[in-house]
Amino acid sequence: MSYSHLLLALSVVFVWGTNFVVIRWGLDGLPPFLFATLRFAFSALPWLLFIRRPAVAWSKLAAFGVLLGVGQFALLFLAMRADISPGLASLVIQLQVFFTIGLSLLTLGERVRGFQLVGLVLAVCGLGVIAAHIDASLTLKGLALVLSAAFFWSCANMVVKTVGRVDMLGFMVWTSLFSVPPLLLLSCWLEGPELISLAVRHASLGVWACVLWQAIGNTLFGYGAWNWLLARHPAATVTPLALLVPVFGMGASALSLGESLPTWKLGAASLVLCGLAVIVLWPKLRAALGRSDIPKAKRS
Repeated sequence: MSYSHLLLALSVVFVWGTNFVVIRWGLDGLPPFLFATLRFAFSALPWLLFIRRPAVAWSKLAAFGVLLGVGQFALLFLAMRADISPGLASLVIQLQVFFTIGLSLLTLGERVRGFQLVGLVLAVCGLGVIAAHIDASLTLKGLALVLSAAFFWSCANMVVKTVGRVDMLGFMVWTSLFSVPPLLLLSCWLEGPELISLAVRHASLGVWACVLWQAIGNTLFGYGAWNWLLARHPAATVTPLALLVPVFGMGASALSLGESLPTWKLGAASLVLCGLAVIVLWPKLRAALGRSDIPKAKRS
């Protein structure tokens, strides 16, 4: 991965990490399925009126839209309403990294290299330290919902791997269109028209800002850029970068919600960063060492 692609990936995980606090703010004013519906509605409209549909089969557009909208975000928002904290949700959802790599091994024949395994082990140790010290409220329902959301995110990643190099902004706009109908049906069924009307009429400007950030910052930029990277690099190279999401998520929680950052949290973040450094920088270091040996070989 080039440095420009690395910076793009880091900007995405920064947006995703801080987004968990934004989700928490949004859920204070909107029920979860309505919140998800509005998010993807604003990701599709008005953009699809002037952004051309990418050269992707309708079936794949629909599959990705449903997997991401209903499979990932409806379940994540439902869990974060009352059953899991933003910081812990940002941690558990990163199991999508391992689901994605596993599905890539099974369906695409990709292989995990030794240095990637080392990096993953270091990152998992960091996540283990975080999980061992989590003191936020967590229910079995919340854990199951976020684990399911992580799996559906990995399934959506696999759809992206099959579409090739296409206009990913257009891809996100048009797939968002397919997220809206099932989300709206779930909202009408489980939340009801009365609650929907009440929530929309009484939503504050801050809540609407959260919806727009979900649509534009998190969906169009975040997933558009992420999918663009997945189409150009092996899943085992791109997806481990998402392990930085809980680091950014906990930092955002500390700044906005006043959560403390004790030594164990900083140590866990260091393990995650070291693991990512091995995965991202080792190939470049080995290539640089190989080039430095060439003149010596010529002189000998």
